[in-house]
Amino acid sequence: MAEMRYWVEAARPRTLVAGVVPVLVGTAAAGRFSPSRFAGALVVAIFMQVGVNLANDYFDAAKGVDTAARLGPRRLTSAGLIPPHAMRNAMMAAFAVALLAGLGLSATAGWELAVVGAVSLVAALGYSGGPFPYGARGLGEVFVFIFFGVVATVGSAYVQIERISGLAVWASVPVGFLAAAILVANNLRDIPTDSLTGKRTLAVILGDSRTRTTFKVLIAGSYVSLIVVVVLGGGWYALLPILSVPLAIPVVRNVTTDSGRALIGVLVGTAKLQLAFGVLLATGLWM
Repeated sequence: MAEMRYWVEAARPRTLVAGVVPVLVGTAAAGRFSPSRFAGALVVAIFMQVGVNLANDYFDAAKGVDTAARLGPRRLTSAGLIPPHAMRNAMMAAFAVALLAGLGLSATAGWELAVVGAVSLVAALGYSGGPFPYGARGLGEVFVFIFFGVVATVGSAYVQIERISGLAVWASVPVGFLAAAILVANNLRDIPTDSLTGKRTLAVILGDSRTRTTFKVLIAGSYVSLIVVVVLGGGWYALLPILSVPLAIPVVRNVTTDSGRALIGVLVGTAKLQLAFGVLLATGLWM
């Protein structure tokens, strides 16, 4: 039971919202619902997110990035609770599940999805692994916006209607902004420890003050971008995410004042905001 608890912790279930939301929004933007294709897209998104989480745990431990001074959720490999080879195998298994589900979607919705899946897999491995881990080079937020925003949302619409939807493209923007905001909050907390280990995240490059400003811009941008979604055919119901503003206010307030471990609350609050925003946007697009 203890080992199972460690694996659940390593998968970081609170972050899985970043995989679920784009599938909900993309499917709603498509205006068509095939249960089997929706389920396939959901499996791909969730296991890609789990794979990325396990890869970060494995690669950061291998590179000595995670230390005892880390303020965020513990990394299981660095803590000695899961052996490196077991974490590596679990990472590969998660990506394999995502790959198989993706191949199943490709067989029904088009081979183009297989190409997108291959690129996404390479990008996921390159985030913290390989000779140029771009997550440690200030490009992590770009990766998240592209793959957990645009690609995941537009791809989820594509599996339903087998074409790229302009509405899905624009609906992916606020989804990507909020996913990137989650990473910004995470990296803001880790600026002191990342700086010491040479991990140059965007937060380390920008510094504390400008990182906090970047977070606020991403949150505000997610709401402002709804205007374009409405204009491009989403209808006035696409403004339903405005109802999530009461969740946005405390995270923006806290990111201004909190520091250290207290920023974990900002991370959790942003994940809850993305879920509420995404559910409301998907509902509005369906309506």
